[in-house]
Amino acid sequence: MAFLKAHQLNIMLFMSGICCILALLTAIPKSLSKRRKGILAMMATAAMLLLLFDRAAYIYRGDVSELGTGMVRLSNGLVFFFQILIPHLVTRYTYDLIENEAGISVGSKRLRAAEILFVIGTVLIIVSQFTGLYYTFDEHNYYQRSPGYVFCYVIPFLMIMLQESVLIQYRKQLPRGFVNSMIVSIALPAVMSVVQAYCYGLSLTNMTMVFMVIVFFIYALITLNENMESAKQREIQTHLEARLQEKAMFEQTAEALANAIDAKDRYTRGHSARVATYSRMIAEKAGFTEEECEQVYYAALLHDVGKIGIHEDIINKVGKLTDEEFNEIKMHPVYGNQILSGIKQSPYLCIGAHYHHERYDGKGYPVGLAGEDIPVYARIISVADAYDAMTSMRSYREPMPPEKVREELTRGMGTQFDPAYAKIMLELMP
Repeated sequence: MAFLKAHQLNIMLFMSGICCILALLTAIPKSLSKRRKGILAMMATAAMLLLLFDRAAYIYRGDVSELGTGMVRLSNGLVFFFQILIPHLVTRYTYDLIENEAGISVGSKRLRAAEILFVIGTVLIIVSQFTGLYYTFDEHNYYQRSPGYVFCYVIPFLMIMLQESVLIQYRKQLPRGFVNSMIVSIALPAVMSVVQAYCYGLSLTNMTMVFMVIVFFIYALITLNENMESAKQREIQTHLEARLQEKAMFEQTAEALANAIDAKDRYTRGHSARVATYSRMIAEKAGFTEEECEQVYYAALLHDVGKIGIHEDIINKVGKLTDEEFNEIKMHPVYGNQILSGIKQSPYLCIGAHYHHERYDGKGYPVGLAGEDIPVYARIISVADAYDAMTSMRSYREPMPPEKVREELTRGMGTQFDPAYAKIMLELMP
């Protein structure tokens, strides 16, 4: 206690400086509501003024000059006012906390009672200035307690207890750490007000009340940070869900389109899906990334989309095609490129459609690219497409036996197929 008496003026000045900084900092957080920002700013300002006027009352006591007499009376009156203003602001903060954090519309009679006590306390302070209800001053300008002094502590004490009961009631709907800190920080001034009655000459209640305000700010910032992090996580989750929905829609659309293409030819049902599966298997075996394997899959799934532009009579013709009909068939890579190149967000889709009939030796169509000038996805799809064509039923033949398929793939290395991907296809064959 002796230490506090010796240094309390410096402690008050230091704490009031902290409150001034906190009041200025309330203007920074953009995500803090204007209402809560205003409450916190007023709370910090009130705490700063409480200590400054309390400090002034100590400095000028015993000074019988006109300035000393006026400062002591003004300072003490404002100290008593700020002692009930801060709990009142806590009440307003509690309202906002429960309504916005817990989503509960508070109609608590206890919080209303706390506000009524604030009005009563303010009136009693004014009355005290003219009647000496709380305190008087002797001829040496020293502060003296009056019999009604107890009411200046009872009123903020009751306000704090009412707030405590409301916080305890709604504690399950609020962050536990925040509620516990609030309960402790609110209770401390109430405890100190009892101790204050027996420790004349010390401002334990006022300094504890300001400490409570500082704790409010700390946890308000913590809660704000938690809310921002929570909002960020919700935004990320919403974005992921939107991406998943977008991906699912893309997959369903691509599969529906591939099924519509294959349906034009009764002998190629499921061809596009099988080519897509084989292509992804080759890409995985070749060490492609997961994203690249997925791109290969969808490029292969839609590689025959250009057949939409080919008449069904040509596609389903039994027997040898005429040169004119074959030239028309050879146009489906061009049609596929025209259809898929419009999908700007997935430029890889048109690669399989446009180049899957190019040959490694440069004798393919429609462009006549050779070797590694052929896009890598198309080189993979070319192998997978040929493998499925050889192992599936066609209008002009039965599925080839595995030995014959191996022979054709081996013969095509370096001529029709990229040797690396043809070799992988051979390794993948059952």
